[in-house]
Amino acid sequence: MKGMVFVELVRMAEASLGEDAVDEVLASCPLSTGGAFTRVGNYPCSDLISIVEELSLKSATPADELQRAFGHWMLAHFVETYPDFFVGKPDAFAMLEAIDAEVHVEVRKLYPDAELPRFHTERLGDNRLRMAYSSPRPLGPFCKGLIEACLEHFGEAGQVTEVDAPAVADRPILFDVALTP
Repeated sequence: MKGMVFVELVRMAEASLGEDAVDEVLASCPLSTGGAFTRVGNYPCSDLISIVEELSLKSATPADELQRAFGHWMLAHFVETYPDFFVGKPDAFAMLEAIDAEVHVEVRKLYPDAELPRFHTERLGDNRLRMAYSSPRPLGPFCKGLIEACLEHFGEAGQVTEVDAPAVADRPILFDVALTP
């Protein structure tokens, strides 16, 4: 995983728990780097999961809830850092549909070694979208948080429901995104 993700997780944790608490969390995790991350480095997803699990214990917040919150944090980071990705998108569905065909194409130009998840979308009506998230990484709640934050960014109310959360890695997680008319 790209180091930017780790740096932003640490920033989010520091904003809510403080630097000292985050230093304790990083010191208690079995991390491949000892807790030092750079935006351009590559790190194993297992390090991210270890940090989330330790943050969960430290904050008494379920790990899935932390991942969702981190999805919201990351969407705000993407809007700030990569605003061009959002230009010309009239709504959240247009943005979600553009992830694989536009956004990830550009990400690969910047980071050719990035291991990106796959997203497949299908419109089920004017107010409903099905999104399949495919990744060997156990980051379904993070993805759900990104989708929820995307709706919020575009000022749309709606519900994101996990339709299918397979127990087998590499099988897509299906999300139903229903806008509130």
